[in-house]
Amino acid sequence: MGDLARIFKAYDVRGVVPDEFDEETAEAVGAAFVEVTGADRLVVAHDMRTSSEPLAAAFARGAVSRGADVVHAGLGSTDLLYYASGHLELPGVMFTASHNPARYNGMKMCRAGAVPIGRDTGLTEIRDRAAKILAAGGPGGGGSGRVTRADLLAGYADHLLTLVGLSGVRPLKVVVDAGNGMAGHTVPEVLGRRAGAPIELVPLYFELDGSFPNHEANPIEPENLRDLQQAVLETGADIGLAFDGDADRCWVVDERGESVSPSTVTALVAARELAKHPGSVVIHNLITSRGVPEIVAEHGGEPVRTRVGHSFIKAEMARTGAVFGGEHSAHYYFRDFWFADSGMLAALHVLAALGEQDRPLSEVLAAYSRYAASGEINSTVADQAAATGRVRAAFAGRDGVTFDELDGLTVSGPGWWFNLRPSNTEPLLRLNAEAADEIQMAAIRDEVLAVVRS
Repeated sequence: MGDLARIFKAYDVRGVVPDEFDEETAEAVGAAFVEVTGADRLVVAHDMRTSSEPLAAAFARGAVSRGADVVHAGLGSTDLLYYASGHLELPGVMFTASHNPARYNGMKMCRAGAVPIGRDTGLTEIRDRAAKILAAGGPGGGGSGRVTRADLLAGYADHLLTLVGLSGVRPLKVVVDAGNGMAGHTVPEVLGRRAGAPIELVPLYFELDGSFPNHEANPIEPENLRDLQQAVLETGADIGLAFDGDADRCWVVDERGESVSPSTVTALVAARELAKHPGSVVIHNLITSRGVPEIVAEHGGEPVRTRVGHSFIKAEMARTGAVFGGEHSAHYYFRDFWFADSGMLAALHVLAALGEQDRPLSEVLAAYSRYAASGEINSTVADQAAATGRVRAAFAGRDGVTFDELDGLTVSGPGWWFNLRPSNTEPLLRLNAEAADEIQMAAIRDEVLAVVRS
């Protein structure tokens, strides 16, 4: 048994197996989950890591010991678990460590309807209750609950395709890099014959392998996109898609092999959702491009800005009833998908936008990309507050410069802005800068980095 305080994070559970997270712990958490949520029935799914199925089975034993029935969906992506929770109206738990290395595993928990469980909405209580159960020697056997198996993959695929259909698109060649993660399981079902579209699928690393033998299943890192970019160019594909380990995030590469900013995808999907739901709210976090709120407003929507982090996005989605939300990490959230995130649903939007007309993807997306961005740049600093204070002082008093501290320090000036945020877990400051062109962006970026690193 590891230290539960170490593995219970702000909105999920994650730790090294078995040193920090083992079957004994999973069983206790299963019992605690039922005690805290009051669930008499729940659904679980797991990714392809070798530890995932045993951990899910242990969790189910703990839930059964408290009288709950468990619907075991087996292999699935995180958004498949959200579909199961929403469709079945059941609390759910996904066993995955997303893009983390193979030695890690974890749990993402939600209430019925895919309502997230985080530190302030039950996760702390589950942790504390699980600790008491472990201290008492475990949940014990017995219990009136039972486990039943259910294959939900076809229903998940059909549901997504009712939200964004592809039946009318032109022929498309699509390279997909699953990174040996769960997209290798879900993409063939969604983009295969069920799609009813002339899609030629070029698969990369579809073999489920939690050791990630080819590259990390983390598309936000540029080196993990190189194989996809090369395959797009070599095959003459129309588009490339990369998913993370649990397939809840999707990254896009255009026909030139160029990486597409998630801000651009956010703006495109927002415009499409606003065409269906005029006047709706669209959520974006504060380091997405300023082009996103501009485009949302131009399409008659109401942009709402949030802090970085999917717990904040989901909270604002629920509070405002937003039709859509997007963030820089390639998480995309949909009101029609129980306000949950789905990389596959975002991919379907991009494929539909591309396939409904004859231009290449780079031309389609040009209207949604307006500014030059630095991407996120990390700097190791001994004193985050002092370094941030130096930056604020350096820009104070300049004409047209404003500050806000919604999340870290955001500084805005004529035609540019940057945000400097401290990491919560490491001695890092994270810089994101944007300007009207590359020259201005580079000048702002370099000035800020010089002050931070001085």
